[in-house]
Amino acid sequence: MTLQGKVALVAGGTRGAGRAIAVELGRAGATVYVTGRTTRERRSELNRPETIEDTAELVTEAGGEGVAVAVDHLEPDQVQDLVDRIDRERGRLDVLVNDIWGGDVYLRFDRRLWEHSLDDGLRMLRLGIDTHAITSHHALPLLIRRPGGLVVEMTDGTAEYNAAYRADAGFFYDLVKVAAQRMALAQAEELRPYGGTAVAVTPGWLRSEAMLEIFGVTEETWRDATAEQPHFCVSESPSYVGRAVAALAADPDVARWTGRTLSSGELARVYGFTDIDGTRPDAWRYLTEVRDAGLPADDTGYR
Repeated sequence: MTLQGKVALVAGGTRGAGRAIAVELGRAGATVYVTGRTTRERRSELNRPETIEDTAELVTEAGGEGVAVAVDHLEPDQVQDLVDRIDRERGRLDVLVNDIWGGDVYLRFDRRLWEHSLDDGLRMLRLGIDTHAITSHHALPLLIRRPGGLVVEMTDGTAEYNAAYRADAGFFYDLVKVAAQRMALAQAEELRPYGGTAVAVTPGWLRSEAMLEIFGVTEETWRDATAEQPHFCVSESPSYVGRAVAALAADPDVARWTGRTLSSGELARVYGFTDIDGTRPDAWRYLTEVRDAGLPADDTGYR
Protein backbone atom coordinates (compact mmCIF):
# COMPACT_ATOMS: atom_id res chain seq x y z
CA MET A 1 0.00 0.00 0.00
CA THR A 2 1.19 3.48 -0.75
CA LEU A 3 -0.46 6.82 -0.15
CA GLN A 4 2.57 8.89 -1.06
CA GLY A 5 1.49 12.34 -2.14
CA LYS A 6 -2.02 11.90 -0.74
CA VAL A 7 -3.55 14.24 1.83
CA ALA A 8 -5.95 13.04 4.50
CA LEU A 9 -8.01 14.75 7.16
CA VAL A 10 -8.85 12.67 10.20
CA ALA A 11 -11.47 14.74 11.97
CA GLY A 12 -11.55 13.50 15.54
CA GLY A 13 -8.13 11.88 15.60
CA THR A 14 -7.22 12.46 19.23
CA ARG A 15 -7.47 8.88 20.48
CA GLY A 16 -8.90 5.43 19.85
CA ALA A 17 -9.87 4.53 16.29
CA GLY A 18 -9.24 8.04 14.98
CA ARG A 19 -5.68 8.06 16.24
CA ALA A 20 -4.94 4.63 14.81
CA ILE A 21 -6.46 5.54 11.44
CA ALA A 22 -4.29 8.64 11.26
CA VAL A 23 -1.18 6.62 12.10
CA GLU A 24 -1.89 3.89 9.55
CA LEU A 25 -2.59 6.45 6.83
CA GLY A 26 0.74 8.02 7.73
CA ARG A 27 2.46 4.64 7.66
CA ALA A 28 1.28 4.31 4.07
CA GLY A 29 2.90 7.66 3.30
CA ALA A 30 0.06 10.16 3.55
CA THR A 31 0.14 13.66 4.95
CA VAL A 32 -2.48 13.59 7.69
CA TYR A 33 -4.20 16.57 9.28
CA VAL A 34 -5.36 15.50 12.74
CA THR A 35 -8.07 17.53 14.43
CA GLY A 36 -9.84 17.51 17.75
CA ARG A 37 -10.55 19.57 20.83
CA THR A 38 -8.00 18.10 23.22
CA THR A 39 -4.56 19.67 22.97
CA ARG A 40 -1.60 19.91 25.31
CA GLU A 41 -3.08 23.17 26.55
CA ARG A 42 -6.71 22.17 27.11
CA ARG A 43 -9.06 19.20 27.22
CA SER A 44 -12.56 18.47 25.99
CA GLU A 45 -15.32 17.37 28.35
CA LEU A 46 -14.01 13.81 28.10
CA ASN A 47 -11.10 15.02 30.21
CA ARG A 48 -8.66 12.44 28.88
CA PRO A 49 -4.90 12.92 28.46
CA GLU A 50 -4.54 11.98 24.78
CA THR A 51 -3.90 14.98 22.50
CA ILE A 52 -3.94 15.77 18.80
CA GLU A 53 -0.26 16.74 19.02
CA ASP A 54 0.57 13.26 20.28
CA THR A 55 -1.30 11.73 17.36
CA ALA A 56 0.42 13.95 14.80
CA GLU A 57 3.81 12.94 16.19
CA LEU A 58 2.87 9.27 15.90
CA VAL A 59 1.87 9.84 12.27
CA THR A 60 5.26 11.34 11.52
CA GLU A 61 7.09 8.58 13.38
CA ALA A 62 5.21 6.03 11.27
CA GLY A 63 6.55 7.56 8.07
CA GLY A 64 3.95 10.13 7.09
CA GLU A 65 3.59 13.78 7.95
CA GLY A 66 1.29 14.60 10.84
CA VAL A 67 -0.21 18.05 11.26
CA ALA A 68 -2.20 18.80 14.41
CA VAL A 69 -4.91 21.46 14.19
CA ALA A 70 -7.19 22.31 17.11
CA VAL A 71 -10.76 22.40 15.78
CA ASP A 72 -14.19 22.29 17.35
CA HIS A 73 -16.17 20.68 14.54
CA LEU A 74 -19.40 22.19 15.85
CA GLU A 75 -18.05 25.59 14.82
CA PRO A 76 -18.46 26.03 11.04
CA ASP A 77 -15.98 28.92 10.89
CA GLN A 78 -13.27 26.78 12.48
CA VAL A 79 -13.92 23.96 10.03
CA GLN A 80 -13.84 26.33 7.05
CA ASP A 81 -10.55 27.78 8.30
CA LEU A 82 -9.18 24.25 8.53
CA VAL A 83 -10.18 23.41 4.96
CA ASP A 84 -8.79 26.73 3.71
CA ARG A 85 -5.49 25.89 5.41
CA ILE A 86 -5.32 22.45 3.81
CA ASP A 87 -6.07 24.02 0.43
CA ARG A 88 -3.44 26.70 0.93
CA GLU A 89 -0.75 24.31 2.15
CA ARG A 90 -1.47 21.22 0.01
CA GLY A 91 -3.97 22.18 -2.67
CA ARG A 92 -5.84 18.90 -2.39
CA LEU A 93 -7.75 16.56 -0.10
CA ASP A 94 -7.88 12.87 -0.95
CA VAL A 95 -9.31 11.25 2.18
CA LEU A 96 -11.78 12.59 4.74
CA VAL A 97 -12.38 10.51 7.86
CA ASN A 98 -15.28 11.75 9.98
CA ASP A 99 -14.53 10.22 13.37
CA ILE A 100 -15.71 13.11 15.51
CA TRP A 101 -17.57 11.90 18.59
CA GLY A 102 -16.73 12.47 22.25
CA GLY A 103 -20.26 11.61 23.35
CA ASP A 104 -19.48 8.57 25.48
CA VAL A 105 -19.44 10.74 28.58
CA TYR A 106 -23.19 11.30 28.07
CA LEU A 107 -24.08 7.67 27.40
CA ARG A 108 -26.31 5.95 29.98
CA PHE A 109 -27.16 2.30 29.47
CA ASP A 110 -30.63 0.84 29.85
CA ARG A 111 -32.51 4.14 29.98
CA ARG A 112 -35.58 4.83 27.91
CA LEU A 113 -35.83 8.02 25.90
CA TRP A 114 -37.90 9.81 28.55
CA GLU A 115 -35.56 8.64 31.32
CA HIS A 116 -32.41 9.93 29.66
CA SER A 117 -31.24 13.49 30.26
CA LEU A 118 -32.56 15.47 27.30
CA ASP A 119 -29.66 17.92 27.42
CA ASP A 120 -27.15 15.06 27.40
CA GLY A 121 -28.98 13.28 24.61
CA LEU A 122 -29.15 16.33 22.40
CA ARG A 123 -25.46 16.94 23.06
CA MET A 124 -24.76 13.43 21.76
CA LEU A 125 -26.66 14.22 18.58
CA ARG A 126 -24.71 17.43 18.14
CA LEU A 127 -21.37 15.72 18.70
CA GLY A 128 -22.04 12.71 16.51
CA ILE A 129 -24.25 14.05 13.71
CA ASP A 130 -23.90 17.81 13.39
CA THR A 131 -20.09 17.65 13.49
CA HIS A 132 -19.98 15.17 10.62
CA ALA A 133 -22.40 17.20 8.50
CA ILE A 134 -20.55 20.46 9.14
CA THR A 135 -17.20 18.90 8.30
CA SER A 136 -18.34 17.27 5.07
CA HIS A 137 -20.16 20.43 4.01
CA HIS A 138 -16.93 22.41 4.13
CA ALA A 139 -14.45 19.70 3.09
CA LEU A 140 -16.17 18.08 0.11
CA PRO A 141 -15.65 20.99 -2.31
CA LEU A 142 -11.90 20.48 -1.89
CA LEU A 143 -12.12 16.69 -2.02
CA ILE A 144 -14.07 16.60 -5.31
CA ARG A 145 -11.50 18.63 -7.21
CA ARG A 146 -9.79 15.35 -8.06
CA PRO A 147 -11.55 12.09 -8.86
CA GLY A 148 -10.87 9.22 -6.48
CA GLY A 149 -11.64 11.01 -3.22
CA LEU A 150 -12.74 8.91 -0.26
CA VAL A 151 -15.02 9.79 2.65
CA VAL A 152 -15.13 7.47 5.65
CA GLU A 153 -17.92 7.91 8.18
CA MET A 154 -16.94 6.13 11.38
CA THR A 155 -19.79 4.36 13.15
CA ASP A 156 -20.40 1.62 15.69
CA GLY A 157 -22.01 -1.57 14.44
CA THR A 158 -22.63 -3.14 11.08
CA ALA A 159 -25.79 -2.44 9.10
CA GLU A 160 -26.96 -5.96 9.94
CA TYR A 161 -26.40 -5.51 13.66
CA ASN A 162 -27.87 -2.02 13.77
CA ALA A 163 -30.99 -3.07 11.87
CA ALA A 164 -32.36 -3.93 15.31
CA TYR A 165 -32.76 -1.13 17.85
CA ARG A 166 -29.88 -1.08 20.32
CA ALA A 167 -32.06 -0.67 23.37
CA ASP A 168 -29.21 -1.15 25.85
CA ALA A 169 -27.37 1.90 24.50
CA GLY A 170 -30.60 3.84 24.07
CA PHE A 171 -32.32 6.23 21.69
CA PHE A 172 -29.67 8.90 21.29
CA TYR A 173 -26.66 6.63 20.84
CA ASP A 174 -28.55 4.37 18.46
CA LEU A 175 -29.64 7.36 16.39
CA VAL A 176 -26.13 8.77 16.14
CA LYS A 177 -24.55 5.55 14.92
CA VAL A 178 -27.28 4.72 12.41
CA ALA A 179 -27.15 8.32 11.15
CA ALA A 180 -23.45 7.93 10.32
CA GLN A 181 -24.32 4.97 8.11
CA ARG A 182 -27.00 6.97 6.35
CA MET A 183 -24.62 9.89 5.86
CA ALA A 184 -22.21 7.54 4.10
CA LEU A 185 -24.99 6.37 1.79
CA ALA A 186 -26.03 9.94 1.03
CA GLN A 187 -22.50 11.13 0.31
CA ALA A 188 -21.88 8.07 -1.87
CA GLU A 189 -24.69 9.22 -4.14
CA GLU A 190 -23.58 12.84 -4.18
CA LEU A 191 -19.91 12.04 -4.81
CA ARG A 192 -20.54 9.50 -7.56
CA PRO A 193 -20.62 12.05 -10.45
CA TYR A 194 -17.23 13.36 -9.26
CA GLY A 195 -15.54 9.96 -9.07
CA GLY A 196 -15.70 9.93 -5.28
CA THR A 197 -16.54 7.18 -2.81
CA ALA A 198 -18.14 7.26 0.64
CA VAL A 199 -18.40 4.39 3.10
CA ALA A 200 -19.15 3.85 6.76
CA VAL A 201 -16.62 1.83 8.75
CA THR A 202 -17.00 0.26 12.17
CA PRO A 203 -14.36 -1.24 14.42
CA GLY A 204 -15.33 -4.25 16.49
CA TRP A 205 -14.91 -4.41 20.25
CA LEU A 206 -12.24 -1.75 20.38
CA ARG A 207 -9.42 -1.88 22.88
CA SER A 208 -9.37 1.89 23.14
CA GLU A 209 -7.44 3.67 25.83
CA ALA A 210 -10.61 3.96 27.90
CA MET A 211 -11.62 0.31 27.40
CA LEU A 212 -8.21 -0.91 28.52
CA GLU A 213 -8.50 1.23 31.64
CA ILE A 214 -11.95 -0.19 32.39
CA PHE A 215 -10.50 -3.69 32.43
CA GLY A 216 -7.30 -2.63 34.18
CA VAL A 217 -5.02 -3.97 31.43
CA THR A 218 -2.71 -2.66 28.73
CA GLU A 219 -2.44 -3.51 25.06
CA GLU A 220 0.35 -5.90 26.00
CA THR A 221 -1.65 -7.63 28.76
CA TRP A 222 -5.20 -7.36 27.38
CA ARG A 223 -5.74 -11.13 27.39
CA ASP A 224 -5.72 -11.02 31.19
CA ALA A 225 -9.15 -9.39 30.96
CA THR A 226 -10.65 -12.54 29.44
CA ALA A 227 -10.54 -14.13 32.90
CA GLU A 228 -13.25 -11.63 33.91
CA GLN A 229 -14.93 -11.38 30.52
CA PRO A 230 -14.28 -14.33 28.17
CA HIS A 231 -15.98 -12.60 25.24
CA PHE A 232 -13.18 -10.02 25.29
CA CYS A 233 -11.25 -12.55 23.23
CA VAL A 234 -12.93 -11.09 20.11
CA SER A 235 -11.71 -7.57 20.85
CA GLU A 236 -9.30 -5.75 18.58
CA SER A 237 -6.64 -3.09 18.82
CA PRO A 238 -7.35 0.32 17.26
CA SER A 239 -4.66 -0.46 14.68
CA TYR A 240 -6.93 -3.09 13.14
CA VAL A 241 -9.52 -0.56 11.97
CA GLY A 242 -6.69 1.82 11.13
CA ARG A 243 -5.33 -0.77 8.72
CA ALA A 244 -8.82 -1.25 7.32
CA VAL A 245 -9.18 2.43 6.44
CA ALA A 246 -5.64 2.59 5.03
CA ALA A 247 -6.43 -0.41 2.81
CA LEU A 248 -9.55 1.30 1.52
CA ALA A 249 -7.67 4.53 0.85
CA ALA A 250 -5.00 2.71 -1.16
CA ASP A 251 -7.44 0.57 -3.16
CA PRO A 252 -7.77 1.84 -6.76
CA ASP A 253 -11.10 0.00 -6.94
CA VAL A 254 -12.47 1.40 -3.67
CA ALA A 255 -15.63 2.56 -5.48
CA ARG A 256 -16.91 -1.03 -5.35
CA TRP A 257 -17.69 -0.42 -1.67
CA THR A 258 -19.44 2.93 -2.02
CA GLY A 259 -22.46 3.49 0.19
CA ARG A 260 -21.83 0.38 2.28
CA THR A 261 -21.15 -0.07 5.97
CA LEU A 262 -17.96 -2.10 6.41
CA SER A 263 -16.27 -3.64 9.45
CA SER A 264 -12.60 -4.11 10.20
CA GLY A 265 -13.14 -7.87 10.42
CA GLU A 266 -14.82 -8.01 7.02
CA LEU A 267 -12.16 -5.90 5.34
CA ALA A 268 -9.34 -7.94 6.87
CA ARG A 269 -10.56 -10.99 4.99
CA VAL A 270 -10.66 -9.06 1.70
CA TYR A 271 -7.41 -7.11 1.95
CA GLY A 272 -5.39 -9.67 3.90
CA PHE A 273 -4.22 -7.52 6.80
CA THR A 274 -4.21 -8.66 10.43
CA ASP A 275 -4.38 -7.07 13.83
CA ILE A 276 -1.07 -6.29 15.50
CA ASP A 277 -0.97 -9.76 17.09
CA GLY A 278 -1.47 -11.52 13.75
CA THR A 279 -5.12 -12.44 14.36
CA ARG A 280 -8.24 -11.49 12.37
CA PRO A 281 -11.06 -10.95 14.88
CA ASP A 282 -14.56 -10.33 13.54
CA ALA A 283 -16.45 -9.05 16.56
CA TRP A 284 -19.64 -7.98 14.79
CA ARG A 285 -20.11 -11.32 13.10
CA TYR A 286 -19.69 -12.96 16.49
CA LEU A 287 -21.98 -10.53 18.31
CA THR A 288 -24.69 -10.88 15.68
CA GLU A 289 -24.62 -14.64 16.07
CA VAL A 290 -24.79 -14.33 19.85
CA ARG A 291 -27.74 -11.94 19.66
CA ASP A 292 -29.56 -14.07 17.11
CA ALA A 293 -29.12 -17.03 19.44
CA GLY A 294 -31.26 -15.14 21.95
CA LEU A 295 -28.63 -14.14 24.50
CA PRO A 296 -29.07 -10.73 26.16
CA ALA A 297 -26.62 -7.99 25.25
CA ASP A 298 -24.82 -8.01 28.58
CA ASP A 299 -23.97 -11.69 28.17
CA THR A 300 -21.44 -10.60 25.58
CA GLY A 301 -19.98 -7.93 27.81
CA TYR A 302 -19.95 -5.58 24.81
CA ARG A 303 -20.81 -2.31 26.42
